[in-house]
Amino acid sequence: MNKGMLTVGIILLSLIALLLLNILTNFSTGSELDYYLVKETTDASIKDALDDTLYSDCGIIRIDREKFIDNFLYRFANGVDTTRGYKISFYDINEYPPKVSVKVDSLTVLSFKSGSGENEKNESATISTSYDSIVESVEKIDPVVEIQKRTYTKDFCKQILEKSEAKSDVDNSDTNN
Repeated sequence: MNKGMLTVGIILLSLIALLLLNILTNFSTGSELDYYLVKETTDASIKDALDDTLYSDCGIIRIDREKFIDNFLYRFANGVDTTRGYKISFYDINEYPPKVSVKVDSLTVLSFKSGSGENEKNESATISTSYDSIVESVEKIDPVVEIQKRTYTKDFCKQILEKSEAKSDVDNSDTNN
């Protein structure tokens, strides 16, 4: 009887250990996969949302906010794991200079019961992934092209920059309230 109970105990402990290893592996690989998915999706969406005409006319790097959000959601939905729920939050999107802050919370399979009686809730563990991206130009600029841009489209570029700065100031004051 003693050896039989010892065998059952060892089998139960091994099953619990396998369950814990499975949960920890799922949590760690899920976090890594979410990070690379958010990173690649954000970078590709920023490239798609760049305003090419403004860059070619004025040499100003600017993104379109709505286009970025649409591209991000479309790309993220195509590459996402369908076994988990996701919550996407855009914390900061600046059109000029281009900067994006994205946070993605994914619900894991692991869940906990909290409370008792009528207040009992089923809460699941979440993996939070935050990613910030800033677009910078590393290309060398041709001085002749820069002089032409300044002389021909100087007023046009100033108007666009003033509108972008005014819009970002209004958006920042809205988010701070």
